[in-house]
Amino acid sequence: MKKSGGQSSAFFRKKIETTSFAKRSSVAIFLGISALSVVPSAPAIAQAYSFSSVEIEGTQRIQADTILSYLGISRGETIPAAALNDGYQRLIGSGLFEKVELLPQGNKLIVRVQEYPTVNVVSVEGNRRLKDDVFAPLLKSQPRRVYSPTTAEKDAQTIVEVYQAQGRLAAKVTPRIIRRSNNRVDVVFEVIEGKTVEVERLSFVGNRAFSDGRLRRVLQTKQAGILRQFIRADSYAPDRIEFDKRVLTDFYMSRGYADFKIQNVTSEFSRERDAFFITFNVQEGQQFRFGNITTTSDLEEVNPDDFAAVSKLRSGVVYSPGHIENTVARMERLALQKGLNFIRVEPVITRNPRDLTLDVELVIARGPRVVVERIDIEGNATTLDSVVRSQFRIAEGDPFNPREIREAAERVRALGFFTTANVRPREGSSPDRVVVDVDVEEAPTGSLSFGGAYSLENGFGVNLSYTQKNLLGRGQFLKLSFANTSDTTSFAFKFVEPRFLGRDLAFGVEAFYNESVQASSFFDSREIALRPSLDFPVSENGRLGVRAFVSGSDMYNAKADSSAIITNEAARGQQVGVGFGLTYNYDTRRTGLNPNAGVLLRFSTDVGGFGSDYQYVKSEALLRAQTKVLSDQVTLSATFEGGYLASLNGGTSRFTDRFHLGPSKLRGFSTNGLGPRDLTAVNQDALGGNAYAVARLEAQFPLGLPEEYGLSGGVFLDAGALWGLDDTLSGTIDDGVHIRSSIGASVFWTTPIGPLRLNYAHTLAKEAYDKENEFELTISTSF
Repeated sequence: MKKSGGQSSAFFRKKIETTSFAKRSSVAIFLGISALSVVPSAPAIAQAYSFSSVEIEGTQRIQADTILSYLGISRGETIPAAALNDGYQRLIGSGLFEKVELLPQGNKLIVRVQEYPTVNVVSVEGNRRLKDDVFAPLLKSQPRRVYSPTTAEKDAQTIVEVYQAQGRLAAKVTPRIIRRSNNRVDVVFEVIEGKTVEVERLSFVGNRAFSDGRLRRVLQTKQAGILRQFIRADSYAPDRIEFDKRVLTDFYMSRGYADFKIQNVTSEFSRERDAFFITFNVQEGQQFRFGNITTTSDLEEVNPDDFAAVSKLRSGVVYSPGHIENTVARMERLALQKGLNFIRVEPVITRNPRDLTLDVELVIARGPRVVVERIDIEGNATTLDSVVRSQFRIAEGDPFNPREIREAAERVRALGFFTTANVRPREGSSPDRVVVDVDVEEAPTGSLSFGGAYSLENGFGVNLSYTQKNLLGRGQFLKLSFANTSDTTSFAFKFVEPRFLGRDLAFGVEAFYNESVQASSFFDSREIALRPSLDFPVSENGRLGVRAFVSGSDMYNAKADSSAIITNEAARGQQVGVGFGLTYNYDTRRTGLNPNAGVLLRFSTDVGGFGSDYQYVKSEALLRAQTKVLSDQVTLSATFEGGYLASLNGGTSRFTDRFHLGPSKLRGFSTNGLGPRDLTAVNQDALGGNAYAVARLEAQFPLGLPEEYGLSGGVFLDAGALWGLDDTLSGTIDDGVHIRSSIGASVFWTTPIGPLRLNYAHTLAKEAYDKENEFELTISTSF
């Protein structure tokens, strides 16, 4: 019974007492029972109660009305003992009280409670390997909230799971409380971390097409090696093993092994119980290729030939489910372009075990008329809903397409903004409507780095950079960087809006300032640039970027004994001009039919210098191809690139305009170590060139060392030339085409700080005045 109008009721009299928590006693209920004469021949009568008043004791924060609502007793109502017990259970189940007693005294019921204390501080003790910041966002026990033993136990299990994910299966966590004044407690999670359980050996049984070493590179789990103190991937984690099973299956299926199965995965403890021996028992089956490819439909409005034209499935190509998925997606997009809704393309596969081919019939049919009712996004505390929705090519009211939902889920995960991203459809308000639930868990997207560097050419330097991939939760990219060495100082700024105007249109702005002392050429220089740009798709594999720019350079402090060309160019002073350009990229590395191969084509051209004394056209092109041979053990790659700078107004280029080759393009030579050079000058200054062409051939292969060491080898052959000057000082400078070449070997090392590469190059063809660079340690880049 509730009070009204703020007036006291004669039915309920409250007595509030402060109780101490010296120790936690067990919860008991005392029911007063009137004395009854026991007559053996009389039947048993169930106890019943009727209370005219209720007195509540021990409350501090919780209102009496709240207790009465849980109790559920009305004035003068006769209730059985079972109903009183139900009220007691509701009070206990509310999670508000540490102790509850119900004391019937005639027509009066005394409710004596002891409230749970308030959490003062939550701390984790004994954790040496993991910082408190790792656990803080995961714990439900929070300061200024009511303490709950159940919540504390769940938090302890959460901490244990975090340690188990790190391979510390023996970790133990005990929740404890320290009582403070004013009914407060400190919640302490005492941690015993235990030792890391490593993966001592990772082996395979039943694999014939691929070696153990090749399959280990596919898996996320790694064997413990010399870097076991730094690499967490060599710790045993059951969840990671489940992920590896899916990855291994996808690896085999994409290479034509349609019958591939993982029979089982055994995990055995070592005798010392500090490591696991994991064995994948696989059944590879035979490799299949595509057989006959046909497209059929019973729908009058569908012309199968139109849909077959967009298919990229070809007979004789190694079978892959991904190829079929891509073709089905193309056909369903074509149906939408033709205004055909609810069209589904179902692949029907027929096996030909004799010739190991799979015939594929693509059946175009009308699917169920189901539409998307809405898209619900949960868990994105920072990232805006619009960023996630932009990855869906469907909206509310569009026909529901399960394949598009799966592709959208992959695009959401590929953003890199979330640690987990689950996309699940469910039935909406009616059977013909679907609600798409998107549950995400955000990940850190910003980084601040500060470090030092040393190079033989530039000496010691410092680097400072800030990068944010999801600026203000809008999906925007921002990077600020500063670098300084004894010879150079540079600032750079880059901003990208990937969904400009709500479309697949990337708007970017880049700016940089470089100031350097060219010790080898005996002059100083400054360069500035500002480039806004737009980038958009023009085909499935192609993107086109257009840009405008303002750029300028200044050559000054030229030494008296420098080349006359350098002196003349420095005398022209600061030059600033505007221009525009475009870049076309064609990339099949992710969408090509061969998972082991890919092609990257890039072409760019700039027309600039308007407003300065030199207007020009500057173009560059790059073609790169890669494939894997010998059961994916050896990676072969070839790169061809070149550039050309031409004057539009009959002017002459400057050092800062021309191309310069170094070890990044032609290994074995120093920066500005080849190309036209003024041999009449005291310092034989390198001048750069208006044109260049380079070819690089490379092979990367295992060294036979344990895979967990992360070491592999490579060999390479480079050849190229840099030539062409507008001013040759009356022919005294040789700017002709002279081919340089080098051969060498590389060592690749995958380390916790990133992939490193050590090159040793030996020049095969060079000019007498070229400057060589035999050894080079760089960050390895992937194709």
